[in-house]
Amino acid sequence: MRGRVRARVGRQAAVEALAGRLNALWLTLQIQLLAERERWALWLPVAFGSGIAVYFTLQREPPGWIGLLAVGFAALFALQARGRTWVMLGALALGAVGAGFGAAQLRTYLVAAPVLQEEHGPARIHATVLEVEPRATGHRLRLGEVAVARLDANLTPAVVRVTVSAGAPDILPGDRVRLLAVLSPPPEPAAPGAYDFARRAYFEQLGAVGFALGGVERLARAPGAGPSAWDLWWAQRRQTIARRVRAAVPGRAGTVAAALMTGERSAIPEDVLQTMRDSGLAHLLAISGLHVGLIAGLVFFAVRAAIALVPAVAVRVQAKKWAALAAALAGFCYLWLVGATIPTQRAFLMLALVLLAVALDRSALTMRLVAWAAFVVLLLHPESLVSASFQMSFAAATALVAAYEGLRSHTFGRTSQRSIPMRLVLYAGSVALTSVIAILATGPFAVFHFNRLALYGLAANLVAVPLTAFWIMPAALVAFALMPLGLDGFGLTVMGWGIAGMLAVAETVADWPGAVAVLPSPSRAGLALIIAGGVWLCLWQRRWRLWGLAAVAVGCLSVPWGPRPDVLVTGDARLIGVRAASGELWVSTQRRERFSRDVWMRRLGTQRVQTWPPWGQAESADLTCDPLACLFRKNSLTAALVRDGRALAEDCRMADVLVAVVPVARIKCARPSILVDRFDLWRAGTHAIYLARDGPRVDTVRAHRGTRPWVRRRGRE
Repeated sequence: MRGRVRARVGRQAAVEALAGRLNALWLTLQIQLLAERERWALWLPVAFGSGIAVYFTLQREPPGWIGLLAVGFAALFALQARGRTWVMLGALALGAVGAGFGAAQLRTYLVAAPVLQEEHGPARIHATVLEVEPRATGHRLRLGEVAVARLDANLTPAVVRVTVSAGAPDILPGDRVRLLAVLSPPPEPAAPGAYDFARRAYFEQLGAVGFALGGVERLARAPGAGPSAWDLWWAQRRQTIARRVRAAVPGRAGTVAAALMTGERSAIPEDVLQTMRDSGLAHLLAISGLHVGLIAGLVFFAVRAAIALVPAVAVRVQAKKWAALAAALAGFCYLWLVGATIPTQRAFLMLALVLLAVALDRSALTMRLVAWAAFVVLLLHPESLVSASFQMSFAAATALVAAYEGLRSHTFGRTSQRSIPMRLVLYAGSVALTSVIAILATGPFAVFHFNRLALYGLAANLVAVPLTAFWIMPAALVAFALMPLGLDGFGLTVMGWGIAGMLAVAETVADWPGAVAVLPSPSRAGLALIIAGGVWLCLWQRRWRLWGLAAVAVGCLSVPWGPRPDVLVTGDARLIGVRAASGELWVSTQRRERFSRDVWMRRLGTQRVQTWPPWGQAESADLTCDPLACLFRKNSLTAALVRDGRALAEDCRMADVLVAVVPVARIKCARPSILVDRFDLWRAGTHAIYLARDGPRVDTVRAHRGTRPWVRRRGRE
């Protein structure tokens, strides 16, 4: 009896001690939060984005009232708070999450448009040209107001994208055209968790892609009026300027110059794009904060200097405010000229707020500026949250502002009081620091989306960024200014020289040994941990911000240690691949499905690929093939990869996993714990099979995507 009493007293003491520790922890947390009171508002866009993220991770489309319900509950909690600070904060957070969820739902509803469900054509198409993109061979047209032969109007996509191999050099945005083309639905991901082009196409109302058979016939010239006259006008300016630039600057430099001035990257050769990626300079081709800031900054200082040169004007006007207005106008025009992409929208919003702060004599560079720019972009385009451009651009901006906020308390003296060599050293140091911060901030997203990490990006940026800032973009601005007078040739020529130097730097760095690390894709949970840790690290200012480093470290561990599939099969059954023990990817063919094969290689983190032999023993002892099927063995499990139905009788008796490109009667093939046949592939898309020690498991594209509006419905739901 006495022992039971003693045990009960011990348990009570332990509970009281635990409660005391939790209370102490809660008190410490309250003290930290109250000390960072002025940073609370920065978390509202984070909560808004979290609601959007929850929406896009769902497997099924939720009821339309979910977001409103969350906002309603938040309002009720706020009304009941009655001065209780923490309840009010929780209500605000819940309301922001619900608002983000509801904004994503509303956006999905508003952009809903027909999506082609099966291949159609060849069919005659009548459409209005929305955009013309030059390609290495031919052109790619984005078409609206589409009419397709033998396709009902209510099933016809709002926007169609067609590649014209024969070319369409005289076609302008706004032209009414006719062509013969084969159309297909937007392609699904090449692997579970891979880039989902169909989701992006849904939010662009792009319902079909295809290729033209022959050329394009113009039926009528661009009318210059209509509901999209604004977009068409800028598209026409974009195409005209791009043609002019490429004519004045021949070769590769001309395609890059056109990309920097108009945002039109489609004409850049693939080898140039790959070189820029491998050297860590791809961000210089993506119109973002650097380019918008340079254009606006050059205009700002030019206008301010011009006003200062006229004393009679300078004493009557506030030069800084007029220069800010001119810079904002230049940034606005550049935004639309380059197509108003997500990074450009973010850059312009931040630029506009900076210039407004300059005009009002307020501090310009703050984290609030980044937070509200993110909120506006997400409010207008919630789907941008899951895009690489949004994630990388805001990661870089947030990390840079957080870093320079931390450095603001340190004084390094006035730059004007230092010698020219010291100024150059300080500038080089700032470029290096900026590059390091940007690389660290965007690296996880580069690995998640592209599986590549440029290891010598710092060295390349130390040369290419100043070259872009002091040579290439000023020459582009001069060309813009002189273009209406027909005198832009000089500026474009000088710009071409600078771009040639930038490409030389990229080629040199990309050729260094080990310039690129190819890494397997981290898990979504790992990326979420990295994002959460990074946001915690950047938004708070006290020492507890360092807790975010632990989350980042745990998330980074998901890259080398995360599971990777052992067998991959495309949804059309045209390509099968296995991952050998050596890390190589063995594929059934290298002549078809090249895009899927390249995606598999990147996601597996390998650059080595081999082709299965037609029969006999393969170089890998794990894979043996005959004319009917192949057997792949790993972790005491056997996967039969059947190419001919005659192999089913034997393989059904001995395989743990059976993948067949033909239909299989399951009642006659009961032994395999996983059986995937032609109909499974057709319904669920690419399959990824893991031959783990505790047993095989399978993942599919359909399982990752669920049944959402942008997912084609096949077979039984």
